[in-house]
Amino acid sequence: MNAPLAPELVRVDYRTEPSRYCHWSLSVDGPVATLAMDVDETAGLRPGYQLKLNSYDLGVDIELHDALNRIRFEHPTVRTVVITSLKERIFCSGANIFMLGVSGHAWKVNFCKFTNETRNGIEDSSRHSGLRFLAAVNGACAGGGYELALACDQILLVDDRSSSVSLPEVPLLGVLPGTGGLTRLTDKRHVRHDLADVFCTTTEGVRGQKAVDWRLVDALAKPAVFARSVSERALEMAATSDRPTQAQGVALTPLEVAYGDDGLRYRHVRVEIDRIRRTATFTVTAPASAQPDTPEAIVAAGAGWWPLAMARELDDAILQMRTNEAEIGTWLLKTEGDAAAVQAVDATLIAHQNHWLVRETIGLMRRTFSRLDVSSRSLFALVEPGSCFAGSLLELALACDRIYMLALPDDVARAPTIAVGEVNVSFYPMATDQSRLARRFYEESPALDAVRALIGSSLDADAAMAAGLVTFAPDDIDWADEVRIAIEERAAMSADALTGLEANLRFNGTETMATRIFGRLTAWQNWIFNRPNAVGDKGALKLYGKGEKPHFDRNRV
Repeated sequence: MNAPLAPELVRVDYRTEPSRYCHWSLSVDGPVATLAMDVDETAGLRPGYQLKLNSYDLGVDIELHDALNRIRFEHPTVRTVVITSLKERIFCSGANIFMLGVSGHAWKVNFCKFTNETRNGIEDSSRHSGLRFLAAVNGACAGGGYELALACDQILLVDDRSSSVSLPEVPLLGVLPGTGGLTRLTDKRHVRHDLADVFCTTTEGVRGQKAVDWRLVDALAKPAVFARSVSERALEMAATSDRPTQAQGVALTPLEVAYGDDGLRYRHVRVEIDRIRRTATFTVTAPASAQPDTPEAIVAAGAGWWPLAMARELDDAILQMRTNEAEIGTWLLKTEGDAAAVQAVDATLIAHQNHWLVRETIGLMRRTFSRLDVSSRSLFALVEPGSCFAGSLLELALACDRIYMLALPDDVARAPTIAVGEVNVSFYPMATDQSRLARRFYEESPALDAVRALIGSSLDADAAMAAGLVTFAPDDIDWADEVRIAIEERAAMSADALTGLEANLRFNGTETMATRIFGRLTAWQNWIFNRPNAVGDKGALKLYGKGEKPHFDRNRV
């Protein structure tokens, strides 16, 4: 029998909605939405710290993630999102230092990972969905607060002689700006590297015209005209968006999920945990009924439309398992149902990809599949009888480290098949900006052309092997033992080594800002978070706010 969760573990729930927010307020005025940060310092996700000065923990970012999805789906006529603060003279002081000080290493790194994904999602919506983001920095803006501003398209800073932007993690805490700060300074804002060196090794930050000159912000506004300047700039940005001017949004109804010691169960997704083997089996089911195929019918279906519902459930399941089940190191991905039903939905996605709701649903699926890529788990796809790894659901398999497909040459009726679709070519790019097919074949034309020629065909194990789309195709005599041995071998290996191996192999293609952010988080911040200079008894992170100077080991490693 599976052992239960340890009683002291508190499950983190990523589901929320605006009436439950403690830290953000969302308002909409025509084409402009305002997300205002007003952190309740007494409402930390876990005990042991206060969220002073608009500092944030995971709970604050869970609300931000939800609010962004509300804007995407419930407010389709919003074209610009203004991110600002309701606190006087403070925008955001970044991640709560005392929270980091009392948290374990894995919690810190996974907190940074989710924060990264949320910021990257802002940029993803700007790039693919026409949403524009303006950071209205109306006070001191430090660390992760500035990193939130950096994720926006533009930054407007109040010119009040005291408000500044800063990344003080190195001098104050002995760690790095862990949510992409360093990378966005260089890759996105093109801050000269010597100026970035000065900026990231001082604690007081940069304000006023120097912040503009150094490209740290886009513009300044005096306090008396700040609100007007924010409004004017937000409307100017809205004019560049192609989001609709008239459309009815769809309500993101609460996700229904049954939790248990043995897994999670949603309508279209279930997760079964085997604690002895340290595996979780994710099963995604195809639509069980005909799905709408016109924009009007899709909007009428709302959050019940299969691709939207499935993506929301899968996204939540990935987050729940990442945070709450750290020792479940191998995820087995399966599908069930009618492949033709999945392909019919894909045809609708292709036909109406420019409709706002279809576009946002594709975006949610793209971001959800990307969570798999950076989830620090071993991923094996199991293609068995009854599977429907076709089109959009084939992305689940293509994201995996290995794909096992059962070969049944003497039983054509039961033999599982896979099917490549047009959506696999361009709809769901990875952080590298490549499709998973392009990543798989290193963008080599002969292999990719051969796979594209198979679009629309159902491939059995032999055909899939010949096309290079699966890793192993054992027959029914060897299937159970081969899969079992592979899982047992994986569980016996160092989790640390596997995380490094998998991250290197999954991102083998083009470097982008997103891959550098995740690569630096994994390799550099992960390591620095473990060093005594940061987290030792005399480390900077441990002593922050206690009036003691940290003791540094001066050896360069």
